[in-house]
Amino acid sequence: MGRIEKLCGYLGECNTFADVGCDHGYCTRYMLDNGLCGRAFVSDISAKCLEKAEKLLEKHIACGRVTPVCCNGLEKIDPAVDLVLIAGMGGDEIAAILRAAFVPENFVFQPMKNARAVREFLLSAGAAITADEVFESGGKYYRVIKGARSGEGQQYSETQLEYGLDFKSESARGYLYEEYQKKLSYLERPLSGAARDKILAEARVLGGILRDGK
Repeated sequence: MGRIEKLCGYLGECNTFADVGCDHGYCTRYMLDNGLCGRAFVSDISAKCLEKAEKLLEKHIACGRVTPVCCNGLEKIDPAVDLVLIAGMGGDEIAAILRAAFVPENFVFQPMKNARAVREFLLSAGAAITADEVFESGGKYYRVIKGARSGEGQQYSETQLEYGLDFKSESARGYLYEEYQKKLSYLERPLSGAARDKILAEARVLGGILRDGK
């Protein structure tokens, strides 16, 4: 199963859906084809990229179910939207988009790197993270962070901020082992004492997670 198909498995039923940085618009088509939303926004900062989604969703745009928006992040998306997907961007970029606009009522984020930045922002904003998992597709590992705007003072440990909540699934263990091997390979390079100590500490944390599952 491909990345988009697995990502779509995290999306649920809503009234209005927004796919931010939509690329081809496949996730929006999934939502509409499966009757999971009544209306949708597709947005991208690039008009040229947005054209791909407009072509795919042409019939839905024509009947008013889909509104294409060329904008930066959420800046022109109605804050009343029920569910927002932001996928395929860096964690720092996703956090910046939320900081500049709003935390959606419900959300699914798939940061390509630095998922910690997303976690830290969401927790500081009082959001509830209901899933923080890893899935594998095409030999690569992807993080998914799902949740809602309203939380109850949820807290993560330092290890959870860095690596999430999923330590035991097959995909998570594959991801963690890959990260562990990267740290070991870094230690083979000539490093300053401080840099070596930092990477060694990270490798020990990963080794402990792999050993104990927590």
